[in-house]
Amino acid sequence: MVLEVSINYWAVLAAAVASFVAGAIWYGPLFGKKWMKLVGFSMKDMKKMRLSPAQAMTGGFIMTLITSFVLAHFVDYVGATTIAAGAQLALWTWLGFVMPVTIGVFLWENKPFRLFLLNTGHWLVSLIVMAAILAVWV
Repeated sequence: MVLEVSINYWAVLAAAVASFVAGAIWYGPLFGKKWMKLVGFSMKDMKKMRLSPAQAMTGGFIMTLITSFVLAHFVDYVGATTIAAGAQLALWTWLGFVMPVTIGVFLWENKPFRLFLLNTGHWLVSLIVMAAILAVWV
């Protein structure tokens, strides 16, 4: 049995853009310096990264677009049509799929627990923003 899904592609794009903006704020003025300290990067290190900022941001946006598209399926499956329902879906998605996977940086990669909290906090906010937009823009 295949479920029929109704996807609003404009909502998917808007949710991805909103999430990307939230990420820019999260890792920029809100917690950018803290993130750099936790990963052990200086501005000099940032300039030596494998990808240029434009390449990294393009790749990041494509991944965010994919996340938004898949989340739109979940929004449709559960029939979320309010901000609260979208936020609830985002919370359960984060708790069941994102948080358990991202804890690996602390458990297996010897990264600081605060880095896990900062990164997984971003994912929670991002999913809430996307799911809220997708839920109300049907």
